[in-house]
Amino acid sequence: MRKTALTPQPPFPQAGEGEPERLVPNPRPRLGESGAQRRVKASFPDDLREAAQARGLPITDMTLLAQALTHKSLVPNTPLQSNERLEFLGDSVLGLVVNEYLCAAFPTHSEGDLARAKSLVVCKPALADAATRLDIIPLMRLGPAEEVMGGRSRASIIADAYEALVAVIYGESGYGAARDFILSTLAPEIALLGTGGDWRDPKSVLQEQRQADRLPPPVYRVTHEQGLPHDRTYTVEVSLDERVVGAGAGKTKKDAERAAASDALGHQE
Repeated sequence: MRKTALTPQPPFPQAGEGEPERLVPNPRPRLGESGAQRRVKASFPDDLREAAQARGLPITDMTLLAQALTHKSLVPNTPLQSNERLEFLGDSVLGLVVNEYLCAAFPTHSEGDLARAKSLVVCKPALADAATRLDIIPLMRLGPAEEVMGGRSRASIIADAYEALVAVIYGESGYGAARDFILSTLAPEIALLGTGGDWRDPKSVLQEQRQADRLPPPVYRVTHEQGLPHDRTYTVEVSLDERVVGAGAGKTKKDAERAAASDALGHQE
């Protein structure tokens, strides 16, 4: 039985070719789409070009940019018009760029060290912070229900839009342009890595210190909650031997606990 060779397809349609499976939205209305969804997508190119230029986004294809900013909740009946496939590609490009940078910047560090450093740079909160600095949150397109539930402030949704932008830049301009975009927009997170210090999670460091000294583990306590149910900010204190040694805030309890542990470690220095 003969095996048919598989020919890899480019991530984006190429000029002069037929119509392979498209990542871009079909301009014609599809069955199941609401009139509001069609009107929103139809307004993308005119609205986005000026917005993209104002934000310095190196993207010229407004249809792909529109898709990169479209959450699946807006197009539930046509998921291929959402940014999920672009996010899938952008995540891989992002990982390659950061891995390449870390290997070059820290040649004496082990794979485990580099993995911990990478997790600090490409985690959802870090990518959401980069997207916030780019001011792309107002441009994101969400379905009405997701909007009401506070999706525009969810780090995971914001981070996915950032990764989708990476995919569009990679598809339009290649690896070099994507690398420049990633390293420049994530520069603050990369700078926090310093010259190769302890990249472990602050909670883990504090816990290991206590274990090494055979002392009781740290105790974390939520002292304050602020905001709507879908947009909470938590304040947490951490205690050692019934004495408060640090405090921190975050959009999740885990983030607040990490901030509190980091504060406690800072007081040790």
